[in-house]
Amino acid sequence: MAERGARLLLSLLCLTFLYPATTVSRHADKGTAARPFSPFWFSVEPWDTLAVRGAPALLNCSAHSGDPASEPTAPQARVEWKKDGTFLSLAPDDGRRRVLPDGSLLISSVVHSKHNKPDEGTYQCVATIDSLGTIASRTARLTVAGMPRFSSQPTAASIRLGDSQVLACDVNPDLVPLARWEREREPLELSSRLVQLPNGALVVSNASEADAGLYRCMVENAGPAKTSEEAQLTILPETGEERELEFLVEPLPVTKVVGASLLLPCVVTGYPAPYVRWMVGDKLVEESEGKLELVGGGSLLIYNLTEEDAGVYSCMADNTNNTIEAKAELTVQVPPEFLKRPANIYAHESMDIMFQCEVTGSPAPTVKWVKNGDAVIPSDYFKIINEHNLQVLGLVKSDEGFYQCLAENDAGNVQSSAQLIILEHDVALPTPPPPSLTPDTTDHVTPGSRGVANPTGPTPSAPRDVVASLVSTRFIKLTWRPPAEPNGEDLTYSVYFNQEGTNRERILNTSRPGEMQVTIQNLMPDSKYKFRVVAHNKNGLGESSAVLKVATQGEVQVPGPAPNLQAVSTTPTSVTLSWDTPLTGNGDVLTYKVYYMEKGLDLEQDIDAGALSYTLMGLKKFTEYSIRVVAFNKHGPGVSTADITVTTLSDVPSAPPQNLTVEVHNSKSIMVRWQPPPPGAQNGEITGYKIRYRKGTRKSEAAETTGGTQLFQLIDGLERGTEYTFRVSAITVNGSGPATEWSTAETFESDLDESRVPDIPSSLHVRPLVNSIVVSWTPPENQDMVVRGYTIGYGIGSPHAQTIKVDYKQRYYSIENLDPSSHYVITLKAFNNMGEGIPVYESAITRPQSDPIDPDVDLYELFHAPYTPVPDPTPMLPPVGVQASVLSHDTIKVTWADNSLPKNQKITDARYYTVRWKTNIPANTKLKTANTTNLSHMVTGLKPNTLYEFSVMVTKGRRTSTWSMTAQGTTFETIPSSSPKDVTVVSKELKPRTIIVNWQPPSEANGKITGYIIYYSTDVNAEVHDWVIEPVVGNRLTHQIQELTLDTTYYFKIQARNSKGMGPMSEAVHFRTPKTESSDKMANDQASNLPVKPGSNQPPLDHGFGSPHGKPGITGSGDNHILVIVVIISVGAFTIIVVVVGAFLCTRRTTSHQKKKRAASKSSNSSHKYKGNSKDLKPPDLWIHHERLELKPIDKSPEPNPVMTDTPIPRTSQDINPVDPSLDNSLLQRRNSYRESVRNTPSTEPLPPQAQPPCQAEHQHPDPEGSYQGSTATDDEPSASGSYCSAGQPPTAHVRPTHPLKSFAVPANPAANFESPALPSTPLLTQTGPQLHSVKTASIGTLGRVRPPMPVTVPSAPDVPETSKMLEDVDSVLASLPSCSSLAPRSNPVPFPQSYEPDELTEEMAHLEDLMKDLNAITTA
Repeated sequence: MAERGARLLLSLLCLTFLYPATTVSRHADKGTAARPFSPFWFSVEPWDTLAVRGAPALLNCSAHSGDPASEPTAPQARVEWKKDGTFLSLAPDDGRRRVLPDGSLLISSVVHSKHNKPDEGTYQCVATIDSLGTIASRTARLTVAGMPRFSSQPTAASIRLGDSQVLACDVNPDLVPLARWEREREPLELSSRLVQLPNGALVVSNASEADAGLYRCMVENAGPAKTSEEAQLTILPETGEERELEFLVEPLPVTKVVGASLLLPCVVTGYPAPYVRWMVGDKLVEESEGKLELVGGGSLLIYNLTEEDAGVYSCMADNTNNTIEAKAELTVQVPPEFLKRPANIYAHESMDIMFQCEVTGSPAPTVKWVKNGDAVIPSDYFKIINEHNLQVLGLVKSDEGFYQCLAENDAGNVQSSAQLIILEHDVALPTPPPPSLTPDTTDHVTPGSRGVANPTGPTPSAPRDVVASLVSTRFIKLTWRPPAEPNGEDLTYSVYFNQEGTNRERILNTSRPGEMQVTIQNLMPDSKYKFRVVAHNKNGLGESSAVLKVATQGEVQVPGPAPNLQAVSTTPTSVTLSWDTPLTGNGDVLTYKVYYMEKGLDLEQDIDAGALSYTLMGLKKFTEYSIRVVAFNKHGPGVSTADITVTTLSDVPSAPPQNLTVEVHNSKSIMVRWQPPPPGAQNGEITGYKIRYRKGTRKSEAAETTGGTQLFQLIDGLERGTEYTFRVSAITVNGSGPATEWSTAETFESDLDESRVPDIPSSLHVRPLVNSIVVSWTPPENQDMVVRGYTIGYGIGSPHAQTIKVDYKQRYYSIENLDPSSHYVITLKAFNNMGEGIPVYESAITRPQSDPIDPDVDLYELFHAPYTPVPDPTPMLPPVGVQASVLSHDTIKVTWADNSLPKNQKITDARYYTVRWKTNIPANTKLKTANTTNLSHMVTGLKPNTLYEFSVMVTKGRRTSTWSMTAQGTTFETIPSSSPKDVTVVSKELKPRTIIVNWQPPSEANGKITGYIIYYSTDVNAEVHDWVIEPVVGNRLTHQIQELTLDTTYYFKIQARNSKGMGPMSEAVHFRTPKTESSDKMANDQASNLPVKPGSNQPPLDHGFGSPHGKPGITGSGDNHILVIVVIISVGAFTIIVVVVGAFLCTRRTTSHQKKKRAASKSSNSSHKYKGNSKDLKPPDLWIHHERLELKPIDKSPEPNPVMTDTPIPRTSQDINPVDPSLDNSLLQRRNSYRESVRNTPSTEPLPPQAQPPCQAEHQHPDPEGSYQGSTATDDEPSASGSYCSAGQPPTAHVRPTHPLKSFAVPANPAANFESPALPSTPLLTQTGPQLHSVKTASIGTLGRVRPPMPVTVPSAPDVPETSKMLEDVDSVLASLPSCSSLAPRSNPVPFPQSYEPDELTEEMAHLEDLMKDLNAITTA
C-alpha cells in the first residue's frame, strides 16, 4: 500500500512538470508564423515591334523569383509564349522560332505573304514556377511591314516665286518612316522650307529658282528600294495678280500617344502671300524652342506631346483680301498607369477577400484579372467590383496562387501581380490585417485571436436554437440563443454558410459582442443554403451548431438588366443605342423601353424599342442626356440598367451674337462689343467670334477673330472721318454661325483730348410743365475735349435722387413722371472716359395740376433759340410693370413691359435690357446685373428664403433709360444645407445621469428652423437607425437627456429641420458619464467635447479579450531542490483532493440556482436602449420597421417654467394625466427604448395668452394601450399635472413614448365651453370639427421598400371664431377666466362697467378693437 502511495505521489509530480511543458510546446506549434510571400516578377517584358519580311525579329522577356542575396538557389521560371491567346507549340526541330535561355522569343526569319501570316499577331510571355504559380506579361503586337506600293505619285506642277506647292507620295502607313525624296536623282535635304508630311508628301514653301527640277519618292525596305514616277517642278515669276486663298493641304483629325511628336499640316496658296497662324481653342499658339515650331510655311510641328496639348487646332490664313480657316482635333492618348497595385494577402478558408487595382489612362482602360495565367471568369464567387477590383467569396485551398490585374487601352497595356496565401486555421493571420480585406472579414481578422491565439481555457459550446426568423428572396435573417456553456463573457459569433451543391463556405461575423442575430444578404432567389453558427470567446472558436437548411423564396420572373448598354451620338440631334439580351431573361423578352431625360430636368420620356438597338431622334444639340433601358416580358417590366450619359454632337450656332454695339474710340479705332448667342442656340462650346468689317459700301471685307470668352474687340488702323460697318458671328468647332446685322460707326475727323474730364456745359435751360420738365443745354465751350455723353441729375430739393445718361449728340431731354407744384433741382455734367466734369445747376417748380398749358408758347421756339440747337430724337423710357415671380428656392423670373414698343411688344431693333438685383441683407448690398434681349429674365443662383429687389433699364445704341420701379420677391425655403454648430455636452450639477446638450443654429438654415433632432448612441459606428433620438421643437438651443448609464461613453449628433425637411447631421461629439452618483467626481470623469469620426479609436475603450494587459506570464521552476517539491506536493495532495471533491458536490447543488440568478441579472442589466421590466421586452414584430414611424414633436423643457412649445395640439387641463408612482420608474427607464427616424416633424407656436383655458378639475386616466399621457417631470422640472393658475402658464404634457409602436399619445377631447384661435397649420391639424380623424404618419423612404402607413387618431383643431362673433362674446370669454393675475397678460385689463358715457363707450370700444387686433395677429401668425 505504501508502495502504491509513493507511485501516486511520483505520478502527480511528473504531471506537475510535464503539463506546462506540453502546453507551451503545443502553443508554440499553433503560433507558427505564416510562410512568407515569394517575389515573382518580370524584369523584362515584350514591346510592340515592327518586323520586315525575311528579317529576324526578337521579343524580349525575362522572369525572376526570390531574392538573389537571400535565396541564391531560388527555382528558375519556365517560360512559354502565347500568340493571339494560344500557347505556341515550339518543337525542338523548329529552327525558325525558339525560346532563348533568358526567356526571349527569337524568330530567325519572319514569314509574311498575302494569304499566310503566321508570325504577325499579339504575343504574351508566360512564366511558371511549379511550387509558386504562374504569371503572364503584358501583350505586345508584332507587325510585319508589307511590300512598298504607291497609292498616289508625284505629278508635274508649277509654282510661282514665294508660293507653296505639294508633291504627292502616298505609301503604306507602316512604311512612311522608310520613305525619302530625291531631286535630280540626288537625296533631298529637308529643312523648315522643305517638309515631308506624315503621309509621305513633300511640301515646297516660299519657292525659289533653286527648287525647280525633277522630283521622285523612294521607299527603302529590306529588299531593293522602290521609286515613284518622276515629276517636273517648274518655277514661274510672280505677276502680282490677286489669287484667292486656297488650302493645298488641310489639317485632319489625328490621335497620338503621350511623348510622341506630331506634324499638323497646313499649306496655303494665294496672293498677296498669306500670313498663317494657329489657335488651339481660344488661345493663340506661339512658337517655343523644343516644343512648337512652324515649318513648311504654315504646318505646326509639336514635340513631346502631353495631355494638355489635346484640343481643336485652327489653321487661319489671312491676307488683305480674305481669311480662310481649317480645323482639326488632336486627341492625345495616355497608356494605362497604376494608381494602386494589388497587394499580397494572407487569409483563411471561408473568408472573403478583395484585390484592389486602380488604373488611369486615356481612353479609360479596361481591366481584366488573371489567376495563375488563366483569365478569371466572373461568377457567384468571383466578382468584379467597381469595374477594377476583384472580390473572391468563400475561399478554398485551390484559390491560392498569383492574381494579376491587366489594364489595357488603345495606347498600351500594363500588368501587376499579387500573391494569395491561404493559411491553416491554427495559424494566426499577421497583424495588422491587410488593407484589401472586405468589411465582412475585417472583423474576423482584426482581433487576431479568434481560434488562433494561445488558448488559456475552455471554448464555448454550440449556440442553441438557430432559426431563420425572416426569409426573403435575396436575404435571410438568422437568430439563435447563447451556448449552454459559454465559458466566458463577451461572446462573438461567426455564421458559416454555403449554397447547396457547392463546397465554398463563406463566413459572416456579428458586429458587436453579445449580438445573436445576423442578416445574410446577396443570396440567390429560390435556392437552398446551409447555415451553422460558431461562438468565440477569448480562448478561441467553440463548437459548431447543427447545420440549418433554408431555401430562399422565389422571385417574380421578370427580366434582368440588359447588359452592355452603349450610346453613341451620331448627329447633333440623334443618339444611337445598343444593348445585349438580359442574362436572366426568365422567359422571352417581348419588348424594350428606352427612358431618356435631359440633364437638369426632372421630366423623363420613354419610347418602345423592339430590337437590341434604337436611334433617338429630335434631341437638342450639344445637350447631355441620361439614358436607361428596361426589358419587358409577360410578367411585366424587368430590372433597369444603370443610367448612362451621352452628349449630342455640337453644331454651328443657329443664332447670331446679341446686343452688338460699336463705339468710336478715336480717329483710327472703333470698339466693337457684343453678347453671346442665346444658350439654346449656341449648339456647342463657343470657341471664338469672327468680326467682319468693311469701309463704306465696299464689298471687300476684313476679318478679325477673338477667343471664346472675349466679348469685345478694338478695331484699329482705320482711316479718319470714315464710315465703317461691322457684323459679328460666333464660332464653334463645327464652323461659324449666322452673323448679326451690319452696324455702322464713323471715325472722328481728328483726335480730341481725353487726358482730363470735360469742361462745364456752356448753358442749361429748363421749362417746367405739370408732370415734366424739359431740359436743354449747349456743349462746353472748349471743343478740344472729348465728350462721350451727359449725366442729368434731378430730385425734389436735391439733384441726386435720380440720374439719367444721354448720348453726346443729344441737346435736350424731357424729365417725365414728376409731381405737380414741386420744387426740383436739376444738374447737368458732361463726361468721358476720365470721368464726369463740373456740373451746372438749375431749379424749377412744376406747374399746379389745374394750370392750363399756355397755347401761345411753342416748344419749337424754345428749342430753336440761337444758343440751343435741338435735334428731335425720341428719349428712352424705362420699362414698366416689373414683376418678380418666385419659381423655386434659388430662381426668380423677372418680367416687364416696354412702352416704347408696339402693342404686340415685339422687339425688332438692337435694344437690350439690363436687370439689376440685390438682397436686403445689410452685409451684402452688392448689385448684380444681367443683360437680355427678351422681356423677361430668369435669375438663378439666389439664396433660399431671401428677399431680393429687382429693377430694369433699356439700352438702345448709346441711349440708356433710367432704372424702372423696383419689384420684390422672396425665394422659397429649402432644407438646411449645413448642420448645427458648436455642439457641446455638459453634465448637470448634482445629477450625474442627466446631461445638457447645447448648440448653435446652422449657418445656412435656408428657412425658419422649426426644430432639431438629437441622436445619441454608445457606438459611433452604428447605423443611423440604431441611434436613440430626442426631438426638440422650436428654435431652442439646449436640451436635457436623463437616465443615462453611468461610466459610459455616449456620442451625440444634431440635425436641424425647417418646413422643407431635415438638414445634414453634425459631426459626432462624445461625452463620458461619471462613474458614481457623487457629483464631485463629475469634473474628473467628464470627457472633452471633440468631434469623433466614425471608425476612430477615440476615446480608448476597455480592453477586451484580445488585450495583452493583465495576462500572467509563464515562469520557470527555479533552482529549488526536487526533494522540497516532493515534500510540498505530498503534504498538499491529499488536502487538495478532499477540497476538490467537496467543492464539486457543492457546485452541482447550486448550479441551477446560479443560472437563474445570472439570467435575471442579465435581463435587468441589458443594453441602455432596453431599460424596463421583463414584461416590457417584447420580441419585435419582424414585419414592422420602426425606423419608418413618425415621432410626435414633444419634448421636455429644461426651464423651471416651460414655454408651451412641446405639444402640437392644444389641450385643456382635462387632457393632462398625473404620473402614476408605480409607472414612473418604468417610464423613465423605457424612455430610450425606441429608435425612430423623424422627418418633417410639425412645428408649433405657443398658445396665445388670451386663449388659455380656465382652471378646472383634472381627470386623470392611464392610457389603455400602455403609453402614458401625462407629465414625466422630474425634480428639476415641475409637473404640469396640477393647477396652473399660480404659475401663470398653461399645462405642458411632457410625454415620453415607451414602446416604438405606442409613441403617439391620444388626448381627450377639448372642453366644450372653450374656444381658442386656430393654431398654425400642421400635418396633424388639417381639418376642423369635433370628430376624430385618421392621419397617416410620415416616413423616410428607402429603396424598394413600401409599407402601409400607420393610422394615428388625433383630435381636430377647434374652429376659428369669426371676428364679429369674438366681439360679441368677448365679455363671456373674459368672465370665464379665473381671477389669476398671471392670466391677464395685458398691463391694462379692460374694465366692464354696467353703464357707459358716450366718451367712455368710445374709449372702451377702442380697447376692444386693440384686443381683437392682437387676437387676429396671433391667430393668423
